[in-house]
Amino acid sequence: MIRTHVVACTLQHLALRAASDHVAALAGDLLRHASSFVRSDSALVVRRSGWVYVGVGLEPLKVQLCGRFVVERSGRRVEHELPGRQGRLLFAYLVANRDRPVARDEVCGALWPDGQDGGLAPLLSKARRVVPLDGLRPVGELWVDREAATAAVHRAESALSLGRPHEAWGPSQVAMFVCGRPFLAGEESQWIDEERRRLGELRVRALEAYAGSALGVAGTELAAAVRTGRRLTALEPYRESGYRILMEALDREGNTAEALLVYERLRGKLRDELGITPSPPTQELHRRLLR
Repeated sequence: MIRTHVVACTLQHLALRAASDHVAALAGDLLRHASSFVRSDSALVVRRSGWVYVGVGLEPLKVQLCGRFVVERSGRRVEHELPGRQGRLLFAYLVANRDRPVARDEVCGALWPDGQDGGLAPLLSKARRVVPLDGLRPVGELWVDREAATAAVHRAESALSLGRPHEAWGPSQVAMFVCGRPFLAGEESQWIDEERRRLGELRVRALEAYAGSALGVAGTELAAAVRTGRRLTALEPYRESGYRILMEALDREGNTAEALLVYERLRGKLRDELGITPSPPTQELHRRLLR
């Protein structure tokens, strides 16, 4: 969190003091937003207009579902005020599904293994004292880390499709950091497993977007593209896009021979384990590397 006591040392700092009307949680910015800085008195501040946020401002309610479960209201942690473990799971489920109507039977199935109502009404009554609920729906202005990660991936992918890799660099990393943490760490349930699967898919997209931005920026970022390509091939050994990213990054670094070895490893894996050959885009990249 950028506070007002953080003052300028050099012009290379991201945010040197927060504007009085806009204290925000900001992620690192290498996107050359020079116009985002203005001088006020003796220090630089972040100007509201022209700044593209990849974090969030101070909202009435912030919810972190990935990693440590956190609920923050007006800058104060309140998750411990929810009614025990079941109360926390109830609120997490309602927040994770707040974009659609949720039935009571569905909530009971998520909270209790036998699907029977183990005391939903008193849980809801106690939870409403801590967080705003309208029936089974959280109300008010909420910031949810998983939703922020989804939006960040969309921004990164859109920027790449428009040929703007610098604009994809920051959002893709925000999504990577969020998706790299386990959903509701320490809890086990079928609905939690499904959320983790979706989060894993989002993480792969974030890694691919980050690697694409690193390839577009080039220079010292090529090493990051190589590392991300290796991570993608480890996470998804049958997903060819990760191999193409790694091959492209290695070739751009001047390691064409190693890029060709990556292709041979993929070709052998697909042939031996699935009885298929690499897709046309992967074969085309291979032919280009041979020229």
